[in-house]
Amino acid sequence: MGVNVNVDTCDGCAECVDTCPTESIVIENEKAVVDNDTCIDCAACVDACPTDSLSME
Repeated sequence: MGVNVNVDTCDGCAECVDTCPTESIVIENEKAVVDNDTCIDCAACVDACPTDSLSME
């Protein structure tokens, strides 16, 4: 699986970064970037995203 980022709606707020238990998300160029190799598919970031820009693949 993994997390998909909708770059059109992501505003780089970093709520997902703060929520991720494996530190698999960083903000680059004001957008969330997910390292799906270290992501554990817990979906905490999906739930935390205020713009609904993250989804499970």
